[in-house]
Amino acid sequence: MMEQPWSLVGKTALVTGATRGIGRAVAEQLLGLGARVVFTARNGEEVVERESAWTKAGGSAMGVTGDVASSEDRSRLLALVDDLSGGLDILVNNVGTNLRRPASDYSNDEIRALFATNLDSAFDLSRLCVDTMSDREAAIVNVASVAGLTHLCTGTPYAMTKAAMIQMTRNLAVEWAPRGIRVNAVAPWYIDTPLARQVLADAEYRAAVIDRTPMGRIGVPKEVAAAVAFLCLPASSYVTGQCLVVDGGFSVCGLQVPGRP
Repeated sequence: MMEQPWSLVGKTALVTGATRGIGRAVAEQLLGLGARVVFTARNGEEVVERESAWTKAGGSAMGVTGDVASSEDRSRLLALVDDLSGGLDILVNNVGTNLRRPASDYSNDEIRALFATNLDSAFDLSRLCVDTMSDREAAIVNVASVAGLTHLCTGTPYAMTKAAMIQMTRNLAVEWAPRGIRVNAVAPWYIDTPLARQVLADAEYRAAVIDRTPMGRIGVPKEVAAAVAFLCLPASSYVTGQCLVVDGGFSVCGLQVPGRP
């Protein structure tokens, strides 16, 4: 099991939302470690572009166009994965979205859509994959958020989905440990992705975010991807049920008084 602790050669991974931001960085990390990567996104042109680029670069990549918030698309995706030889070793539930507004301003349809995309897709995909991942020293990694751990100036439904995802991670880790499946999560702070840039474009807000981040900067996707990759590797074979926070120190930053230790 630990002969090649830092290699994913011979492993097959499924990464959702992998054409942009954190998902793209995760796919590239796993490819670089030798994994075969099946990835999905809603934009068909981006899926074709990424598959072509990664294949030309020497990686083993297969793109599937679909929306994992849809139960039909999830079933179709898993049918394709089941047809692959060797089974599935890694699942990265990365897809997520947000609507930022006061709690009283959401419609019921908007709340249901956020839960379907951020939480239902991860739970259902994990359950659909459990049989093909069993007894393979497999790994599931859920991309949560520090919004699931503490209050942020963001949408309450988004925070609810991420908090539930972190608890889901703990429960599934215990339930599926006897089946040889590790389940972990990462919780990023603001990362330079298309979703975050919508908020960080406000100079005052960006300055406030950086002020609350001890490392004094916004994170980049590859930093989250490296944490995800670690949790997929044999090197983390005794790590399960954990939420690895990738936040430049934000979540442990209490009162800061300039000029005082």
